[in-house]
Amino acid sequence: MPRITPVLVYADIEAAHAFLVDAFGFDAGSLERGDDGRVVHGEVSVDGESVWLHQAAPEHGLSSQASHHSASGGLAVLVDDVDAHCERARSAGAVIDDEPQEQPYGRREYGARDPEGHRWWFGSAVG
Repeated sequence: MPRITPVLVYADIEAAHAFLVDAFGFDAGSLERGDDGRVVHGEVSVDGESVWLHQAAPEHGLSSQASHHSASGGLAVLVDDVDAHCERARSAGAVIDDEPQEQPYGRREYGARDPEGHRWWFGSAVG
């Protein structure tokens, strides 16, 4: 069991799930539907580490990043080939904020956003 599981809030979990799998190469996890058939929870993973996708729920103070003008954080994910990953993401429609570049902390990284505006940084170790 992981000690920490990131939870991201989406207005459209089903579309976010498909995008994260297609653009960022996550492994598809479950999609759980409510009684009305609407997706209320989803999961994606990379190397066995899960990210939970939660429905926007104003009654619980949870809103999609798309409803905000700026982000307060994001997720950083290690990948094998950051340049190839960036091209895959770009081809699938991800907004690329920062092109791949070497960082002083030993990674080659790029920044991207998903369709609802969540910030992502993908990197590979340098050297």
